[in-house]
Amino acid sequence: MGKIAAIVLAAGQGKRMNSDIHKQYLLIKDKPVLYYSLQAFEQSEVDKVILVTGKEEIAYCEQEIVCKYGFSKVEKIVGGGKERYHSVYEGLKALQDDTEYVLIHDGARPMLTEAIIHDTIEAVQTYKACVVGMPVKDTIKITDENRFALETPNRANVWAVQTPQAFSYDIVWKAYSELMANEIPVTDDAMVVETFLQYPVKLIKGSYQNIKITTLEDLLVAEAFLDSQSTDSLIEK
Repeated sequence: MGKIAAIVLAAGQGKRMNSDIHKQYLLIKDKPVLYYSLQAFEQSEVDKVILVTGKEEIAYCEQEIVCKYGFSKVEKIVGGGKERYHSVYEGLKALQDDTEYVLIHDGARPMLTEAIIHDTIEAVQTYKACVVGMPVKDTIKITDENRFALETPNRANVWAVQTPQAFSYDIVWKAYSELMANEIPVTDDAMVVETFLQYPVKLIKGSYQNIKITTLEDLLVAEAFLDSQSTDSLIEK
């Protein structure tokens, strides 16, 4: 049976953070944002991890993240590309032929849990293509270029997509190979599979806590979530 791999993306610059430090290295409770998702994969059913970071940050990640915290499942650290999809492609290239399924995760989502990983693995083994997300809580408006409302989609059918996004390796490799030969703007991995292979992608529930660190306020929210988890574990004991 083939192995299950994870690609963790940490090549983003986080320009909206107003910080000289890339967002994946900012600290939450004395540990970098990137630590938390790598720790979740380390404790999960995933067999190996490919970490994709900026080319100039590979040595830093090896010493200050992977070695420092003992992430034994990180098999390779590779340099990313200009856009997110370039980085995903570099991660896919780094995987060996024995990979059957791959989970692609944003390193800026620190609230990843073993339960989400487990559910994602179960789903991808059934559907071959799945993404984690949650139903939106707010009413969504589609606007024109002048920000006038055009339509209001049924909220019951609107989801906010998260990561991991998981696929059969053969499917996602074929889709990304097509993308690299015919580059178009894409915003997530499911869009690549949908666009180039017309393959159906299953949505599965993640968590409203599975936020992406985009602004400084998000760091405070993530820290509050971590504090809440610590309190819950003490109550359970």
